[in-house]
Amino acid sequence: MEDTRSVATLMDSTTSKIQQLQKAFAELESHRAVTLNLKWKELEEHFQGLEKSLKRRFHELEDQEKVFNTKTRKAREMLQKREAVVVAKEQASLMRLQEKRDAAIFSITSALEKHRKLSSEEPADVSCDGDSGELSFEEKPPDSVASESNSDEIKSSFENGNFEVKSYPQLVKLCEEMDSKGLHKFISDNRKNLAALKEEIPWALKAAASPARLVLESLEGFYLSEVPNVDGKKDSVLLGLRRTCIMLMECLSFLLSTLDMASVSAVISEDIKELAKSIAEEWKPKLDALDMDASNGNSLEAHAFLQLIATFGIASGFNEEELSRLIPMVSRRRQTADLCRSLGLSEKMPGVIEVLVNSGRQIDAVNLAFAFELTEQFSPVPLLKSYLKEARKASKPGNASPTVQTEVSERELTALKAVIKCIEEHNLEEQYPVDPLQKRVFLLEKAKADNKRATEAAKPQSKRPRANGVGYGPRVANVAVDKTFYPRVTDRYPQYVYDRPYVYAAPADNHCPSLLGSATYNFSPSHGNYFANGYPYQAPYLH
Repeated sequence: MEDTRSVATLMDSTTSKIQQLQKAFAELESHRAVTLNLKWKELEEHFQGLEKSLKRRFHELEDQEKVFNTKTRKAREMLQKREAVVVAKEQASLMRLQEKRDAAIFSITSALEKHRKLSSEEPADVSCDGDSGELSFEEKPPDSVASESNSDEIKSSFENGNFEVKSYPQLVKLCEEMDSKGLHKFISDNRKNLAALKEEIPWALKAAASPARLVLESLEGFYLSEVPNVDGKKDSVLLGLRRTCIMLMECLSFLLSTLDMASVSAVISEDIKELAKSIAEEWKPKLDALDMDASNGNSLEAHAFLQLIATFGIASGFNEEELSRLIPMVSRRRQTADLCRSLGLSEKMPGVIEVLVNSGRQIDAVNLAFAFELTEQFSPVPLLKSYLKEARKASKPGNASPTVQTEVSERELTALKAVIKCIEEHNLEEQYPVDPLQKRVFLLEKAKADNKRATEAAKPQSKRPRANGVGYGPRVANVAVDKTFYPRVTDRYPQYVYDRPYVYAAPADNHCPSLLGSATYNFSPSHGNYFANGYPYQAPYLH
């Protein structure tokens, strides 16, 4: 504004300046020696023209300034309105979130109250005398709902002899009767509460006359081929049965880890070891037909064989080289690291990791390298980059068909997600930033969604009846839809989807092998996303 005022003042003083110039010009004419061709009138007209031009331009600038100020004021008002709208939306979102949170808390509280009432209706709890080992029924007052405990707390309860089978006292009855088939059926019927079952099965096994024999009897039918095929569910029934067998062996192993040496020797007698060894010898030839690539690191057959040897302490009767060759078949199982330590295969792990790297399963190799502290020998970041490089190399089909392009894109997307998950679980972000990988994942998922919409739009629509009811229009035959739009990802690039962080338990400083050479297994309540019957289970029984 000060500049504008100064310009206006100067323009107003133009007239007085012209008058002064006129006087000076008249004085110059009075002293001239010769007649000048230039007349004052011409000079006056020239300066007056300049004055008018300057004033006109000045007024134009003033008008433009007013328009600019008006637009600026309107823009500020609009920004303030939009800011108010955003704040209002934020408040509304917070209110809705709080309402959902309150509703969730209310639902949880109601469920806990309902469970507490059901618990209070039971007249007695099954308990066990830690000194005599005999079962007894003891009257208990209604108690609050017990929270899920971790493996250390459960193990401490076992050692103190005060763990109780509260939720499923039927387990104790089945174990007392040595009813392995009934135990299988009970686990199948209660598959939805498998986490709670896993907490109580070890204690229930303690009530059996021979826990080890009961578990061995439950293995009958592991390779049974005469499984009834009901509605095409033969495979799922067999898979459920095998998962239950593995779980029972894990529970027995956990029970043995809570006992002293004398008790373990009583449970795992020489007769029991011979029986377990005969079963293992019977299973061993069947493993020769397994394909390491086909199993994709998740073979139930190999896992059960290794678990049988580890649980019953019969590893000395088998060749270490043969056992180590089975490890790549179970490399994706969450129990792999503990199994290897129990079987005394820690020194064989560099060779196992090398096999995994050469077979294109660098993710499993990295996980085992961290579990056995071999990251100096097998650097994680180069392995992960090599895994991605192979996936991207296979994802350049050139002028391939849309189906092939979709397949290779899906393969790369799967590899990227697996690498990102591995980086996050092992805290490798500083060595291998995930931002570029996440951007690539976003682009691939966007392309995948676009392709899906395009495919859906290309599907032919059948003609509807005419409105007048006279007849039907021509019916267009359905065109065969490419059913490989979302193809099965090849085994070289497996889906690494887990319910828990995919991290093997690292060896503890105070790790001491038990009498059987088997390590204590993590006994988390969240473990156990499988069940024994033929119905599909909600989450994969993986790591």
